[in-house]
Amino acid sequence: MNGFVDIKLTNSLLLIIDLQVKLAPAISNFDSILESTLKLAKASEVLKVPSLITEQYVAGLGLTNAEVKHALPDTPSFHKTYFSACAEPGFLEALKISGKKQIIVAGTEAHVCVLQTCLELMQNGFEVIVASDAVGSRNPAHKKIALAQLKQAGGTISCAEIIIFKWTKKAATPTFKKILSIIK
Repeated sequence: MNGFVDIKLTNSLLLIIDLQVKLAPAISNFDSILESTLKLAKASEVLKVPSLITEQYVAGLGLTNAEVKHALPDTPSFHKTYFSACAEPGFLEALKISGKKQIIVAGTEAHVCVLQTCLELMQNGFEVIVASDAVGSRNPAHKKIALAQLKQAGGTISCAEIIIFKWTKKAATPTFKKILSIIK
């Protein structure tokens, strides 16, 4: 791999990892992470990018943030107890069935579930693009280390707006006007 992944609308799936209500208060800069995640979620709905949500140990961490669920009303939630979603029965199969090879990632915690899921996704032949402004950890230093490890392992570190503009491709269209209202 040459280190560059060209993000393709037709090849993308948005994966939101464990953006759950009881974990949110502990996450550094959560409001900003949520804002970037919501931009991705809303743009994915407009552009018809499929999505999947994971929820880690719902009994302890609660459900996915209500704003995210509202932005992605038809997106299934995949419950898990493993830190890597890939270790859960049926998860990799669901991704393979989608036919998408580029997994756009948002969520928490960057150094635990996001990192482990992304590393295993890459081991399973997926291209991973992490929206750095849409992932977080309790400790900002842990997020920074996780992003460095993901980059070293071959993941692409990006941000929500780069991803959205790569998906959109062109201005001066009715679709772009919808996207513009999301990113402003």
